[in-house]
Amino acid sequence: MDGGGSGPAPNAARTADEVFRDYKARRAGMIKALTTDVERFFKLCDPEKENLCLYGYPNETWEVTLPAEEVPPEIPEPALGINFARDGMNEKDWLALVAVHSDSWLLSVAFYFGARFGFDREARRRLFSMINNMPTIFEVVTGAVKKQAKEKTPNSSSKSNKPSSKVSRAESRSKAKVPKDEEESGDDDGDEEAEEHDNTLCGTCGTNDGKDQFWICCDNCEKWYHGKCVKITPARAEHIKQYKCPDCTNKRARA
Repeated sequence: MDGGGSGPAPNAARTADEVFRDYKARRAGMIKALTTDVERFFKLCDPEKENLCLYGYPNETWEVTLPAEEVPPEIPEPALGINFARDGMNEKDWLALVAVHSDSWLLSVAFYFGARFGFDREARRRLFSMINNMPTIFEVVTGAVKKQAKEKTPNSSSKSNKPSSKVSRAESRSKAKVPKDEEESGDDDGDEEAEEHDNTLCGTCGTNDGKDQFWICCDNCEKWYHGKCVKITPARAEHIKQYKCPDCTNKRARA
């Protein structure tokens, strides 16, 4: 690929959902570069080469290459010269730094498309809300996602409020409808609880996507999981008295 301009065609992305899909795909590619493909990424960032950039593409691939030559570029450009700091820093710190710049670039690209396609305030708010509900590349690369998953579980402030079966539908995680008389009373406890649930991350995939999907909580570590991520269906969950997630099951087997 030549440079990093491979944005959607002029008429390809007109809605917040389409721009968000572009964002997610680029993000997935960059996460691969900084995690599963990190050895190849490290080698490509040779300090002896010119200013290099990390690009994520709409087909979930990545590339380390020189910036686009055209001025102005088709889309905003990533941070220049990430390769120059490679050997002057601890590898983990360097990857975290690249991750931060990658997050900044993804946001600039998404909102560039928002401006280019004339998004109004509501469309921009919707786009940012969808982006903000996903962990940043920095959080994934540094392991903060797993830490948050341990610290934030639905109803973590009160274990007695958890369903006895540890099974949850989206209704228990989404914002509950407040009766009119309670709305007038100014009781915002439900809003706070709903916000906490909305921030819950799946212990397997590290996202809170699929709020309308089936979720299940581990009785041992109290992490929450998408049913599909741990291959548990609602029907099967009804017959599980005490659910243990794959991590807890494996730990017990090793012990």
